[in-house]
Amino acid sequence: MSRYLRPKRPGACVFFTVNLVDRGSDTLVRHVDVLRQAVAVTRAKRPFGIDAWVVLPDHMHCVWTLPEGDADYSGRMGEIKGQFSRAVRRSGPAPTPLGENPYGARGGRDRVGAGPDLRGEAPIWQKRFWEHHIRDDRDYAAHVRYCWINPVKHGLVGHPGEWPYSSWHRDGDGDPGIL
Repeated sequence: MSRYLRPKRPGACVFFTVNLVDRGSDTLVRHVDVLRQAVAVTRAKRPFGIDAWVVLPDHMHCVWTLPEGDADYSGRMGEIKGQFSRAVRRSGPAPTPLGENPYGARGGRDRVGAGPDLRGEAPIWQKRFWEHHIRDDRDYAAHVRYCWINPVKHGLVGHPGEWPYSSWHRDGDGDPGIL
Protein backbone atom coordinates (compact mmCIF):
# COMPACT_ATOMS: atom_id res chain seq x y z
CA MET A 1 0.00 0.00 0.00
CA SER A 2 1.44 3.35 -0.96
CA ARG A 3 1.63 6.13 1.58
CA TYR A 4 0.81 8.99 -0.74
CA LEU A 5 0.54 12.34 1.01
CA ARG A 6 -1.54 14.89 -0.82
CA PRO A 7 0.05 18.33 -1.15
CA LYS A 8 -1.38 21.01 1.14
CA ARG A 9 -1.18 24.43 -0.53
CA PRO A 10 -3.63 26.99 0.86
CA GLY A 11 -5.55 28.82 -1.86
CA ALA A 12 -4.42 26.33 -4.50
CA CYS A 13 -6.10 25.71 -7.82
CA VAL A 14 -6.58 21.96 -8.23
CA PHE A 15 -7.75 19.67 -11.07
CA PHE A 16 -9.59 16.45 -10.09
CA THR A 17 -10.63 13.20 -11.70
CA VAL A 18 -13.16 11.29 -9.59
CA ASN A 19 -14.49 7.88 -10.68
CA LEU A 20 -17.36 5.64 -9.72
CA VAL A 21 -16.55 2.06 -8.75
CA ASP A 22 -18.75 0.83 -11.59
CA ARG A 23 -17.08 2.44 -14.60
CA GLY A 24 -19.88 1.29 -16.91
CA SER A 25 -22.67 2.94 -14.96
CA ASP A 26 -24.66 6.10 -15.73
CA THR A 27 -25.21 6.93 -12.06
CA LEU A 28 -23.73 10.44 -12.19
CA VAL A 29 -25.86 11.73 -15.05
CA ARG A 30 -28.94 9.86 -13.83
CA HIS A 31 -28.55 11.55 -10.44
CA VAL A 32 -26.95 14.81 -11.56
CA ASP A 33 -29.42 16.86 -9.50
CA VAL A 34 -28.34 14.96 -6.38
CA LEU A 35 -24.70 15.69 -7.24
CA ARG A 36 -25.48 19.38 -7.77
CA GLN A 37 -27.19 19.50 -4.37
CA ALA A 38 -24.23 17.79 -2.67
CA VAL A 39 -21.88 20.35 -4.22
CA ALA A 40 -24.12 23.27 -3.19
CA VAL A 41 -24.41 22.06 0.41
CA THR A 42 -20.65 21.52 0.65
CA ARG A 43 -19.88 24.94 -0.85
CA ALA A 44 -22.30 26.62 1.56
CA LYS A 45 -20.42 25.11 4.51
CA ARG A 46 -16.90 25.21 3.06
CA PRO A 47 -16.64 27.59 0.08
CA PHE A 48 -14.48 27.01 -2.97
CA GLY A 49 -14.48 28.34 -6.51
CA ILE A 50 -15.56 26.19 -9.42
CA ASP A 51 -13.39 27.08 -12.41
CA ALA A 52 -14.58 24.16 -14.56
CA TRP A 53 -16.63 20.99 -14.07
CA VAL A 54 -17.86 18.21 -16.29
CA VAL A 55 -19.98 15.26 -15.17
CA LEU A 56 -19.91 12.15 -17.34
CA PRO A 57 -21.91 8.97 -16.72
CA ASP A 58 -19.29 7.26 -14.54
CA HIS A 59 -16.71 9.92 -13.68
CA MET A 60 -16.19 13.64 -13.38
CA HIS A 61 -13.43 16.18 -13.82
CA CYS A 62 -13.26 19.57 -12.15
CA VAL A 63 -10.99 22.50 -11.45
CA TRP A 64 -11.43 24.24 -8.10
CA THR A 65 -9.81 27.23 -6.48
CA LEU A 66 -9.63 27.07 -2.70
CA PRO A 67 -9.96 30.12 -0.45
CA GLU A 68 -6.76 31.79 0.72
CA GLY A 69 -5.48 30.09 3.85
CA ASP A 70 -7.42 26.86 3.19
CA ALA A 71 -5.86 23.69 1.74
CA ASP A 72 -8.55 21.07 2.48
CA TYR A 73 -9.75 20.06 -0.96
CA SER A 74 -9.75 16.40 0.08
CA GLY A 75 -12.25 17.02 2.88
CA ARG A 76 -14.56 18.90 0.54
CA MET A 77 -14.44 16.13 -2.06
CA GLY A 78 -15.13 13.59 0.67
CA GLU A 79 -18.19 15.57 1.79
CA ILE A 80 -19.53 15.75 -1.77
CA LYS A 81 -19.01 12.04 -2.34
CA GLY A 82 -20.57 11.14 1.02
CA GLN A 83 -23.64 13.33 0.59
CA PHE A 84 -24.18 12.03 -2.94
CA SER A 85 -23.84 8.39 -1.83
CA ARG A 86 -26.26 8.76 1.08
CA ALA A 87 -28.86 10.51 -1.08
CA VAL A 88 -28.61 7.96 -3.91
CA ARG A 89 -28.92 5.07 -1.45
CA ARG A 90 -32.02 6.66 0.10
CA SER A 91 -33.60 6.83 -3.35
CA GLY A 92 -33.27 3.12 -4.11
CA PRO A 93 -30.90 0.17 -4.34
CA ALA A 94 -27.14 0.76 -4.47
CA PRO A 95 -25.95 1.24 -8.05
CA THR A 96 -23.25 -1.46 -7.71
CA PRO A 97 -24.71 -4.70 -6.29
CA LEU A 98 -22.73 -6.48 -3.58
CA GLY A 99 -20.51 -9.28 -4.76
CA GLU A 100 -19.95 -7.85 -8.23
CA ASN A 101 -16.45 -6.79 -9.13
CA PRO A 102 -16.66 -4.19 -11.91
CA TYR A 103 -12.91 -4.62 -12.50
CA GLY A 104 -13.11 -8.28 -13.51
CA ALA A 105 -9.67 -9.85 -13.51
CA ARG A 106 -7.90 -6.50 -13.04
CA GLY A 107 -8.40 -6.23 -9.32
CA GLY A 108 -11.11 -4.80 -7.16
CA ARG A 109 -10.83 -4.32 -3.42
CA ASP A 110 -7.03 -4.22 -3.35
CA ARG A 111 -6.98 -1.82 -6.27
CA VAL A 112 -9.47 0.85 -5.19
CA GLY A 113 -11.33 -0.34 -2.11
CA ALA A 114 -14.21 -1.81 -4.10
CA GLY A 115 -15.44 -4.12 -1.32
CA PRO A 116 -18.43 -3.41 0.90
CA ASP A 117 -18.22 -0.68 3.53
CA LEU A 118 -18.75 -1.21 7.27
CA ARG A 119 -22.54 -1.35 6.78
CA GLY A 120 -22.16 -4.06 4.12
CA GLU A 121 -23.12 -1.66 1.31
CA ALA A 122 -21.32 -1.57 -2.00
CA PRO A 123 -19.44 1.69 -2.51
CA ILE A 124 -20.55 4.08 -5.23
CA TRP A 125 -17.29 6.01 -5.61
CA GLN A 126 -13.77 4.73 -5.98
CA LYS A 127 -12.06 5.22 -2.64
CA ARG A 128 -9.54 7.73 -3.91
CA PHE A 129 -9.43 10.44 -6.53
CA TRP A 130 -6.70 11.87 -8.71
CA GLU A 131 -5.64 15.47 -8.18
CA HIS A 132 -3.15 17.78 -9.85
CA HIS A 133 -2.15 21.19 -8.52
CA ILE A 134 -2.28 23.77 -11.30
CA ARG A 135 1.16 25.27 -11.91
CA ASP A 136 0.57 28.29 -14.13
CA ASP A 137 -1.85 29.95 -16.59
CA ARG A 138 -0.99 27.51 -19.39
CA ASP A 139 -1.57 24.50 -17.13
CA TYR A 140 -4.84 26.05 -15.96
CA ALA A 141 -6.09 26.56 -19.53
CA ALA A 142 -5.12 22.99 -20.48
CA HIS A 143 -7.06 21.47 -17.58
CA VAL A 144 -10.15 23.61 -18.09
CA ARG A 145 -10.06 22.65 -21.77
CA TYR A 146 -9.67 18.99 -20.76
CA CYS A 147 -12.85 19.22 -18.67
CA TRP A 148 -14.80 20.69 -21.53
CA ILE A 149 -13.50 18.38 -24.27
CA ASN A 150 -13.89 15.17 -22.23
CA PRO A 151 -17.45 14.31 -23.42
CA VAL A 152 -16.17 14.63 -26.99
CA LYS A 153 -13.14 12.45 -26.21
CA HIS A 154 -15.47 9.74 -24.86
CA GLY A 155 -17.67 9.89 -27.97
CA LEU A 156 -20.73 11.17 -26.11
CA VAL A 157 -21.11 14.32 -28.25
CA GLY A 158 -19.42 16.04 -31.19
CA HIS A 159 -18.87 19.42 -29.51
CA PRO A 160 -18.54 20.47 -25.83
CA GLY A 161 -21.65 22.64 -26.12
CA GLU A 162 -23.75 19.56 -26.83
CA TRP A 163 -23.01 18.01 -23.41
CA PRO A 164 -25.51 19.31 -20.83
CA TYR A 165 -23.48 18.53 -17.68
CA SER A 166 -20.58 20.93 -18.12
CA SER A 167 -19.46 24.36 -17.01
CA TRP A 168 -18.80 25.02 -20.69
CA HIS A 169 -22.32 26.43 -20.80
CA ARG A 170 -21.37 28.95 -18.11
CA ASP A 171 -17.92 29.93 -19.42
CA GLY A 172 -17.07 28.48 -22.82
CA ASP A 173 -20.09 29.30 -24.95
CA GLY A 174 -18.84 31.16 -27.99
CA ASP A 175 -15.20 31.23 -26.85
CA PRO A 176 -13.13 30.09 -29.85
CA GLY A 177 -10.04 29.77 -27.65
CA ILE A 178 -11.23 26.75 -25.69
CA LEU A 179 -10.59 24.08 -28.32
